[in-house]
Amino acid sequence: MRQGRYFCIPENPADVERLWGIAEALTVASLPSWLDTGDAHGYRSMSPVSIAPPVREHDLWQSEKSALEVAGFVVDQDPREPSSHRVYVPAPSEDVWSIGIYTGQSPFNLSAPQRASNPALTRDHVTDVPASFVADPFMVKTNDGWYMFFEVMNWRSGKGEIGLAKSQDGFVWTYQQIVLSESFHLSYPCVFEWMGEYYMIPESFQAGGVRLYKARNFPTQWSFVGSLLKGPYLVDPSIFRYGDRWWLYVETNPEVKHDCLQLYFADDLAGPWVEHPGSPIVPHDPRIARPGGRVLVIGTEIFRFAQDCSMAYGSAVRAFKVTQLDTRHYAEEQVDVTPVLTASGSDWNADGMHHVDAHRMLDGSWIASVDGRRAPKL
Repeated sequence: MRQGRYFCIPENPADVERLWGIAEALTVASLPSWLDTGDAHGYRSMSPVSIAPPVREHDLWQSEKSALEVAGFVVDQDPREPSSHRVYVPAPSEDVWSIGIYTGQSPFNLSAPQRASNPALTRDHVTDVPASFVADPFMVKTNDGWYMFFEVMNWRSGKGEIGLAKSQDGFVWTYQQIVLSESFHLSYPCVFEWMGEYYMIPESFQAGGVRLYKARNFPTQWSFVGSLLKGPYLVDPSIFRYGDRWWLYVETNPEVKHDCLQLYFADDLAGPWVEHPGSPIVPHDPRIARPGGRVLVIGTEIFRFAQDCSMAYGSAVRAFKVTQLDTRHYAEEQVDVTPVLTASGSDWNADGMHHVDAHRMLDGSWIASVDGRRAPKL
C-alpha cells in the first residue's frame, strides 16, 4: 500500500482486500447517485477527503485519483457533504489461487505432508510484478535442484505471465522472477526436457494457437520456436511422448464451457500435427475434459489428469488411464470415481483445486505441485 498525500493507493489485490475490510458499508443515505440500491453490496466507502486541494497540488491530487480509478475504485462527491470527495472501494471479486506441495505413495493418492508448509507459493511471494494469484505449477528436477514454472496473474496488466521459483528439496520454494511475458495472456507453462534441451508450451490462446518455446539459457531465458497448432481457442495444452510420437491434449470449446477435449499427434515436435480420428475424445463433458496437469507416462501406461468444471471452474482434479492409443484408436477409463484433488473447505484451497504435476522420487514415492483457490475475503 502506498500512502499518498490525499489517498491510500493500493498496489496489489491484497491491498484492495485490506481497504475493503476497513471501509464502511453503504446505506441508503450514503448511496452515490451512480450506484443502484441493488448493487450497493459491490462497494464500500472510505472517509471523505477534501475536494479542493491547493492549486499547486492539483496535479498531485489528480494523479492519485487516477491511480485509484485504474485499480477500479471510484472517487466521487460525497452525497452528504458536497464539499468533499469519497473513495468507493470495489468488492474483491477474483478467486485467489495459490500453490502447494503434496506427496504420496501414488500420484493418485496425494496429500499435504508435514514437511511442507502449504501454501508453498502465494501471490505475496511475487516480488517483481503485482500479482493477483499464482497457479498452474510445473516442476523440473535438475542436478542443481528443483525449478517450478507457473502462471503469475499480473494485477495491473490483467494478463498472465510465467514465473519461476527454485527449491533444493522440492518442499521449500523461493520465488525468483518472471521469465516469460508477452503482449497476450500466458498460463499453464508445461515445461519438459527433450534431447538435452528444455522446452515450454504455455497456454497462449489469445495469440490464436499453441506456441512452443525453447530455453536459450535455462531457466530464465526463453525464445519462441513456432506454433504447433492454430485456432481460436486452444487452452491448457498438455504434451507427452509415447510410442516414438508426440501427443497433445487441448481443450477447445470457445464458449468456455470446459467440455471439449481434442487430441493431436506428430512424429516431430515441431510438427506437422494431425488431429486424431477419434477426436474430440471428450465432446461434451465439463467434468472430465479440460486438462489438469502433466500427462504421466509410467512404463507403457499413460495417465492424464482432468479438471472437474461441472459445478464451477477448477473444482477438482480427476485421473484417467489411457487403455488404447495409436494413430487410429483411443480409449480410456477413470482411475477412481473419487477425485485426486478437491477443495479442502478451509484455508488456501478452500473452494477448489485444478492442477497437479506429479514426479516420482528415488524411493518410489511421489511429490507433486498442486494449486488451490479460495474466494476473496469480503
